[in-house]
Amino acid sequence: MKKIKIPNTSGPKGHYSPAVVHNGLIFVSGQLPIDPETGEEKTDSIETQTEQCLRNVEDLLKEAGSDLGGVLKFTIFVSDESLWEAVNETYKKIMGRHKPARAIIPVGKFRGDFLIEIEAIAAVKW
Repeated sequence: MKKIKIPNTSGPKGHYSPAVVHNGLIFVSGQLPIDPETGEEKTDSIETQTEQCLRNVEDLLKEAGSDLGGVLKFTIFVSDESLWEAVNETYKKIMGRHKPARAIIPVGKFRGDFLIEIEAIAAVKW
C-alpha cells in the first residue's frame, strides 16, 4: 500500500491519507474545495467548489500515476440536492466524454461554507 499526497503541501489536518494506491487502484479521500497550495477555501459558488474538488482529485491521481480518465467511480456529497444541476454542468465540462460510475448523496450542511465533497476510485494508468 502506497500513500499519496500533493507535494509541497502540509497534507490533511485529520488522521487519514489523501489517497492510497493498492493493487492497481487509487482510492482518493473526500476532497473539499480547498486550494492545496495556499490553503484557501474556495466557497464562492457551487461551480467554483465543484471545480476545485475535481482539480484536487486530479492532482492526487497524477501523483499516483493516473488522471481523471482513469476514474472508475466518483462519490459526490452535496449539502442540498437543489445544487445537483450546477454540479453536473461543471462536472461535464471537466470530465468531457469520460463517464465513470457516480453517486450523488445529499448530506445536509458541511462545516463552514462548503457545499460539496468529492471522493474517487481510479485505476493506475493502464
